[in-house]
Amino acid sequence: MPLALVTGASAGIGFQLARQLAERGYDIVGVGASERVADLGARLQGVQGVQGVQGVQGVQVVPVQADLATAEGVDRVWAAVEDADRPLDVACLNAGRSLGGAFLDTDLDDELAMLALNVTGQVRLAKRVVRHMAPRRAGHLLVTTSCSALTPTPYESIYGPTRSFMLSFAEGLREEMREHGVVVTALLPGATATDFHRSAGMGATKFGSNDWKNDPALVARQGLEALFADQDHVVGGNRATQEDAARNRTLSDPVKAKEFARSSRPGPQRE
Repeated sequence: MPLALVTGASAGIGFQLARQLAERGYDIVGVGASERVADLGARLQGVQGVQGVQGVQGVQVVPVQADLATAEGVDRVWAAVEDADRPLDVACLNAGRSLGGAFLDTDLDDELAMLALNVTGQVRLAKRVVRHMAPRRAGHLLVTTSCSALTPTPYESIYGPTRSFMLSFAEGLREEMREHGVVVTALLPGATATDFHRSAGMGATKFGSNDWKNDPALVARQGLEALFADQDHVVGGNRATQEDAARNRTLSDPVKAKEFARSSRPGPQRE
């Protein structure tokens, strides 16, 4: 069985990436920061052929609880990959979080922890992945960033730049890895119906409601299809999301910042 690594696999887009890779016949090393990753195999039992970590036949799921904001957490994840004792074929670096609120009010330690997860941890793990794949001249690396990479993000003022960093990193790394036979693709989800914004403390914003957001299964499918088609990047979401992303590439940053603030500012929405 081919092997895939998925971070942020406990829920949302990451869970859907793990599910859809399992459906494609990949064994899964699924990573999450909380204890809920422990039952990842059980929650994937609905996928035909998935047997869970103890399975003898079909797809195996190995859950790993780790804090990817730390070097120790990355080491724990990579040890699980090495324990599989075979090449890693696909890596989906999907872990990340946000923090809503005015920069004047947010906690600096929370912001530094987010930077450690969204940027430093991803770079640490990516280094392990590409050094593993390059000698084999084979492999696929999907880097989840965000449509927030395309705009200033007031009231998520640190999150947006972490996503811009990862987009630029993925696109630069893609060109480097081309000569080594490794595919790198960036996935830019639009607003997606997960617990992401609630966990970021943004319940009192437009982003607090999931009613209008994209299905994480759709976003994951688009990401994997783009990865296996060797595309540079893909915007994850419906047509409106893709049109909005294209529009953001044409607007000035001050205009985009003002528009974003209407949705991200806590409290009653302002026109």
